[in-house]
Amino acid sequence: MTNLIGYLERMSRILNSLMIAIAGFFLVAMMTLACANVALRNFGIPIKGTFELMGLFGAVVAAFALAKTQINRQHIAVDVLVRVFPARVKRVLGAINYLIGTIFFVLAAWQTGRLGTNLWEVHELSETLRIVYFPFVYAVSLGCVVIALVLMIELLKVFNGEGEKDS
Repeated sequence: MTNLIGYLERMSRILNSLMIAIAGFFLVAMMTLACANVALRNFGIPIKGTFELMGLFGAVVAAFALAKTQINRQHIAVDVLVRVFPARVKRVLGAINYLIGTIFFVLAAWQTGRLGTNLWEVHELSETLRIVYFPFVYAVSLGCVVIALVLMIELLKVFNGEGEKDS
């Protein structure tokens, strides 16, 4: 089981590095677009489709950052009650949390992927710039798959007796 966890962690690390680089590119594009739009708006020349692009790029940034944020334990956690429980209870609750999270994100990836396929089949385009939606929807689906992988790895670690890292 340790070999499987190690392999999955390496695969997750590679995927997350690539996804964070892509998210960073889109984040820089968003900042550049926002600054350019503000500057040009002062001259009465707003950039057409800025709102659309910010939404599409923001979806990619958020989806691609989910898993890395989970790995680094940077999500908001309210553990006021759980903090006082014994280690064994914390481990069981952690396993339940990882299991529910994995199931949720697998279902979210599946449904988002179905939506992306539907958008592809009907050739849905954005209103202003006429950009196809499906690549961005598939990107969100990929982000859900990767966070599901990260949560599954954490669940396997709990079953393997490695437990949770300290926050």
